[in-house]
Amino acid sequence: MGATHDDRQILIETAIAAPVETVWRALREREQLRNWFGWDAETLADEIDFIFFEHAQADEAAHLLQFGEWEGVSDAIALSDDGAETTVIVARRGPDVDWSGAYQDVPEGWVTFIQQLRLLLDRHPGAERRTLYLSGAAKAGGAQPREALGLVQLAAKPDGAEYSIGLPTGETISGLVWHRTHFQLGLNVTEWGDGLLVVSDMGVADTRPNGGGSALLTTFGLDDAAFDELAARWRAWWDTNYTPFG
Repeated sequence: MGATHDDRQILIETAIAAPVETVWRALREREQLRNWFGWDAETLADEIDFIFFEHAQADEAAHLLQFGEWEGVSDAIALSDDGAETTVIVARRGPDVDWSGAYQDVPEGWVTFIQQLRLLLDRHPGAERRTLYLSGAAKAGGAQPREALGLVQLAAKPDGAEYSIGLPTGETISGLVWHRTHFQLGLNVTEWGDGLLVVSDMGVADTRPNGGGSALLTTFGLDDAAFDELAARWRAWWDTNYTPFG
């Protein structure tokens, strides 16, 4: 993240194993958007309307979705037809900022959500997800989420590599290293119905003097009992180590 192309700053560029029209529909159909953008929340439908429809211009012929300007910055999603694959680029116009030095919600969010889109279309086209989002500031003496979960040992594994690791939540997960940035790590998780775990370190700030971050769990095909057990286990561990942001 942070590479430039013309006058744009590339926030994420990735390939999705689906034709361009399939990916475009996932950007324009509300039913599909709610299965990759953000996470399950009462406000998700309103957020999708606000971002993707009320404050966006869609150029279907060019497969370009331009979002409204905010504080001198505007983002866009551009699709490139590569036959059986589609290249997805999220680019930003505005002041050229090096995001590597400080956590920023929107750029990191785009990375997470486009990777969730890739998971949906690569592995689960037409499926419905269930998610759990946890965030907060580390308690005194605590650690950033990747360290607290023991995931720093995966730093040397390249994207696409197999992994298996025991977590302090009391479970072992396995699958493929899915993606990473300076601030987040994404792991494909076989045990969650071929789902995804994205763990983000947000660093130290006024609202998190000991650091903090988030964990976003995406699952497919778990029944209510299995999902509720997973959510309870993660909430218990999270609440022991983090306090909600004020």
